[in-house]
Amino acid sequence: MADKDKGIPGIHPYDSPAGGWGALRATAKAVFEQMNAPEAAITLFRTNKPYALRSKRPEGFDCPGCAWPDKQHTSTFQFCENGAKAVTWEATKKRVPPEFFAAHTVSELLTWSDYQLEGEGRLTHPMAYNAEKDIYEAVDWDVAVARIGEILRSLADPDTVEFYTSGRASNEAAFLYQIFAREYGTNNFPDCSNMCHEATSVGLPQSIGIGKGTVSLDDFDHCELIIAMGHNPGTNHPRMMGTLHEVARRGVPIIVFNPLKERALERFTDPQNPVEMATFSSTPIASTYLQVKVGGDAAALKGIMKALLEMDDAAAPGAEVLDHAFIAKHTRGFEALAADVRAASWQDIEAKSGLPMQALRDVAAAYARSNATIVTYGMGLTQHHHGTQNVQQVANLLLMRGNFGKPGAGICPLRGHSNVQGDRTVGITEKPGADMLRRIEQTFGFKPPTAHGHDAVAAMQAISDGRSKALICLGGNLAVAMPDPQRCFAGMRSLELAVHIGTKLNRSHLLTGRHSFILPCLGRTERDLQAGGPQAVTVEDSMSMVHASLGKLPPASPHLRSEPAIIAGIAAATLPDSKVHWMKYIEDYDLIRDAIEAVFPDFAQYNERILVPGGFRLPLPPTERIWNTPSGKAEFLCMKGLDEDPVAVDPTILTLTTVRSHDQYNTTIYGLDDRYRSVFGRRDVVFMNADDLAERGIEPGDEIVVETAIGQGPERRLANVIAVAHDIARGSVATYYPEGNCLVPLDYNDQASGTPSYKSIPVRIVAARAG
Repeated sequence: MADKDKGIPGIHPYDSPAGGWGALRATAKAVFEQMNAPEAAITLFRTNKPYALRSKRPEGFDCPGCAWPDKQHTSTFQFCENGAKAVTWEATKKRVPPEFFAAHTVSELLTWSDYQLEGEGRLTHPMAYNAEKDIYEAVDWDVAVARIGEILRSLADPDTVEFYTSGRASNEAAFLYQIFAREYGTNNFPDCSNMCHEATSVGLPQSIGIGKGTVSLDDFDHCELIIAMGHNPGTNHPRMMGTLHEVARRGVPIIVFNPLKERALERFTDPQNPVEMATFSSTPIASTYLQVKVGGDAAALKGIMKALLEMDDAAAPGAEVLDHAFIAKHTRGFEALAADVRAASWQDIEAKSGLPMQALRDVAAAYARSNATIVTYGMGLTQHHHGTQNVQQVANLLLMRGNFGKPGAGICPLRGHSNVQGDRTVGITEKPGADMLRRIEQTFGFKPPTAHGHDAVAAMQAISDGRSKALICLGGNLAVAMPDPQRCFAGMRSLELAVHIGTKLNRSHLLTGRHSFILPCLGRTERDLQAGGPQAVTVEDSMSMVHASLGKLPPASPHLRSEPAIIAGIAAATLPDSKVHWMKYIEDYDLIRDAIEAVFPDFAQYNERILVPGGFRLPLPPTERIWNTPSGKAEFLCMKGLDEDPVAVDPTILTLTTVRSHDQYNTTIYGLDDRYRSVFGRRDVVFMNADDLAERGIEPGDEIVVETAIGQGPERRLANVIAVAHDIARGSVATYYPEGNCLVPLDYNDQASGTPSYKSIPVRIVAARAG
């Protein structure tokens, strides 16, 4: 925090490392506010403990937070601060019964903040909207499900229905959901991954033949270098900090590219390290921290590759820098890539990336010394106008030195939610492959549609244009997560039918259509008791490990149903002549897993393998240097030029990125502090470089107006915010998501993947007095 920020309410220095005593205090606060202490202790102990050797049954549950994998049998506690917040937020003692809705109209609730809405606690009863009274009223499950089915049957075209999925859903729920939608007749599957890592799902198959990362936790034990780009693990995938802590302590260089200085990437105290805790010491994480401009990642990557080519050209025979044998045997397109990279000038690379040539050459030299390198990246790379190409440039860099298919090496996209990758694996995709559709037909006896459906942006465009009439949401807070709330909120209110399956109240539930329902479901922490006994679900982490999760807590209400049960119930009510025995699957989820195995052969012996400690890993052909591309080889793919986003010529234009606070997970706001950025009790801030502030005559603490500077169209402004001086790259600014979504047009996205460009918004900033 800059000295000039002193005296601004809610802005004061926090100089401690990430983790440590601050994390323990925050965890204790979350427990105190949400649960009773004894119950919380037992619940947190079970977090990420999905297997018990004696019982041969899953005895714990997978954290409903991030997708970082579990390290088996290494410590008593397998949760982090933000994981504890996610667990206690779900397992809270607070309740939202029908009496709450009777006392508060929807119009009133819309004036509440998102933090207040979710903070009220767990939903307890199915609810239906009464437009005359402007309130939600309790409704019998059978009545709600029958009415939903009746409305869905009345719609003339199945493609006017959108089936949204949150990454929180289990494999079992997601699989049943996609079978239901496809038997109904559509491939409309807007998904939370469309808003974050769709660039990975589209870009990597073209490069290496699969849309997933290739590393395992064991690879971090063997790597010789980590290059971390565009992510903040301390907040968004915090259990990764334990891994980075171990890597840093064994002396492995960690080179970070990020516009903002993030505390967790600077220094970290492991709360499970007694020496660090007792001595108030910490471990430096980044060995080199390069503050790339927002939108400068592609230029930085090309700079590293250009330096590697220069080093290789100058190397003596037998001492080449590139792995020419690997390139010749396993890849295609290298010469075209090399020509493209050589054509980029160092002057342009420096200007676009904001980094000096020597810094990038130093990174290339470190990369050349490493025999096993991992590149980790997050939404700082994917949520750009050319996010798909950004991802492919990371793959290019790794391919140049053969960093696939050997220990300690590979690509590591950092997925957010705990099963967002698994949902895609079991069929949540708007672009289904022919083999999957054939197996669905063989397994279930109906012919699924083949036409590609809607992703998240296309779905919201169809809703806002009136082309789509109904929306089923399996979790999530779609309207708030999407860009362009001005357009999205109005579209949601025009729906014929809106169905929300969730655990807590959020703003999307309040954007009521003609018929709106809230259907409360069990959380990950809760006991799911069906006719066949207690049921476990399964999830896939970001490293393709699939394991079981078994909730133990009593349900928040006796009126809750599991997500699979809700989906099956709606499906049975909608499709009275269905070929699928929907309710039979709910008696025993082993039957769902058998069906998943039938459609997806990679899940062979599914029910047996989830009883193995840690579960099992799905096949990743690149780890065996097998490339499932049309050519049968890994592809070097060029990105013309250096601009990952549209060029802003006007020197007054800055580039804004949206970020999450440390008291936040996706759209869920746990609290109003962001202590690692020295912000407390408020979210109305815009982080700016001190020189950019001075150039505009703005003082820290001044109220400012942020205006989108993208061509024509409606005016987009973020007002009632203050400027805060922060250690951020010159020309770059940041504000919180989802508050900053009002600056992002719905149509402003990566055309290859449909990913909204939340991380690269050209803006003008002026003092409010001049706005």
